[in-house]
Amino acid sequence: MANTNKWDIILIGGGLAGLTTALHLANNNFKVCLIEKNEYPHHKVCGEYVSNEVLPYLQSLKIDPFSAGAKKITKFEITDTKGLPLKVNLPLGGFGLSRFTFDNLIFETLKNKANIIFDTVEKIEYANNQFSVSTQKKEVYKADFVVGSFGKRSNIDSFLKRDFMKQNSSWLAVKSHFEYDFPEDTVALHNFNGGYCGLSKTETNAVNACYLATFKSFKKYGDIETFQNQELSKNPNLKKFYNEAIPIFKKPLTIGQVSFHKKKPVENHIFMVGDSAGLIHPLCGNGMAMAIKSAQIFSELFLKAFQNNNFDRTKLEEEYTIQWQKEFGQRLKTGRRIQRVLLNPFASKVGFSLARAVPSLLPNIIKKTHGTKSV
Repeated sequence: MANTNKWDIILIGGGLAGLTTALHLANNNFKVCLIEKNEYPHHKVCGEYVSNEVLPYLQSLKIDPFSAGAKKITKFEITDTKGLPLKVNLPLGGFGLSRFTFDNLIFETLKNKANIIFDTVEKIEYANNQFSVSTQKKEVYKADFVVGSFGKRSNIDSFLKRDFMKQNSSWLAVKSHFEYDFPEDTVALHNFNGGYCGLSKTETNAVNACYLATFKSFKKYGDIETFQNQELSKNPNLKKFYNEAIPIFKKPLTIGQVSFHKKKPVENHIFMVGDSAGLIHPLCGNGMAMAIKSAQIFSELFLKAFQNNNFDRTKLEEEYTIQWQKEFGQRLKTGRRIQRVLLNPFASKVGFSLARAVPSLLPNIIKKTHGTKSV
């Protein structure tokens, strides 16, 4: 018979959002259980650039990315499909840190404060104000609350029959690390037909290259190497990079069926944080900061709800939904608009021309996809 364990809150998924939420609540004496399918440290498909907007919050949790060697990033470069660049200073700045190191940094801080289980969740049931979470290893964990922090796409999304899973997801993402001479203070975004590729340095001095492409643009080439050599390399900056860069990974990491469709911040009484609640287009370069920020919003509302004696689950769900939309709704809309422009050759040409003619345009667009630097 399966073991039964009772917790105040269970978090499903141990990425940045899940780890940060778990740490925040564990620091406030909640009995926290985090379920993650892969042991730390491990690599993930990710742009690995983080906006400085979350630094004060991380510092409040005693997490210092720079103690792990994070690179300070102050400049942004974007090129069109022909390789013509636009360069600006980032309004807030940011840092470069691999998920291998970043997730592990938070895990090491958390591991003695919460129960961390390496397993795969298969089923979540809710009845009488209590959750039962069943895993692949036939364990059952019970909690008063569950947070969904399982990322872009999960078997749990299918189990919950979430609306976005019924819609086609026509994107795939590819990520790898390389040895390459690249300025450590810069994050670059190079466009190609059907997608865009981000480059930035990580704490090991490796360059993280992560690109997103439509399946339609990829499928006519059939494999990653051919796609990079024949499609990405039409942008001279990417041609130079893939010709000269030395791969560090044995093979690239990939994920398919990446969805940018709208999601609900609360589903079946489960509070969604990070990519589980909504995914911004990677071209905006700010998914990691959004994951951490959503953890902060939820954790602060959750703690506030228990400061008085008249706790109301429905009210907390409504407040979290409102706060999430207030913080991220406009960012996601802006991301969708930018993506439509960049994927349309004519609109992209006009957009780049405008940005060159009006120097303030690009920094203002960046501000619309980033938050403010506050605790």
